[in-house]
Amino acid sequence: MKPALALAFVLVSASAQPLLATSCDDVKSDIAKKLDAKGVTSYTLDAVPKDQEVTDGKVVGTCEGGAKKIIYKRGAAPAASAPTKP
Repeated sequence: MKPALALAFVLVSASAQPLLATSCDDVKSDIAKKLDAKGVTSYTLDAVPKDQEVTDGKVVGTCEGGAKKIIYKRGAAPAASAPTKP
């Protein structure tokens, strides 16, 4: 009976996960860590409303309980590390 109880707990936990609202900053940070670990440079991650049409970039995640989506764009330098001209 214990294995069945453990399985039920795992299934309930997995189904409840999407209901939890995750902040967009946390999701973007997690995605950025994965991209940096793979050696990806020159990209931006933007949070936009879920209903906004994406014409430039790729949806790579959602946040705030599905109210927003995270858009990945290649080739654009992050604002924090953008080079400045003298």
